[in-house]
Amino acid sequence: MYEIKKQIYLTLTKNQKSALCNYLRALVKKSADLTVDEIWESFVADERYYLELNCSRFEFLAELLDDDVFKSDTKKYLKECKKYYDYKEQQRPIIEAQKEFEKRKRAFLREVKMSKEPPTKKQLYYYNRLCKKYDIEKVELTSKLEARDLIDKIITEHAPQYTTTEDDEE
Repeated sequence: MYEIKKQIYLTLTKNQKSALCNYLRALVKKSADLTVDEIWESFVADERYYLELNCSRFEFLAELLDDDVFKSDTKKYLKECKKYYDYKEQQRPIIEAQKEFEKRKRAFLREVKMSKEPPTKKQLYYYNRLCKKYDIEKVELTSKLEARDLIDKIITEHAPQYTTTEDDEE
């Protein structure tokens, strides 16, 4: 897509070309279900309408809309944009799987790090309070991970009253 930008709209200024390309790319993204010819027709119809109202975003297109070179350049760019977005859509499952993998990897590495660090004072205090409250024999905690898991286990086993139901909320 970026290579074709160098070859099209040679008569336009840098700002005009950039604004037009950005608009066309957004138009292709918005109407992904349409063909290139349908997008072209829609674009031309919209621009003619706005030019008649004298409120066009691209006043410089007034004399270019009927030009064959402009039409072919625009269709080339629309085709490239369409290919780009179709490719991106095909890549979506792979990207989502990669994100999920990275998420699991970060969680695993976080747990490995926690397993090597000593428990915090808060964890020790909370664990001691839970053991005292539920009359559980204390175990020597060696890591943050172990403390987290034991605290979670105690809470889920001995504190079912913390779970709410729909009847409780009313």
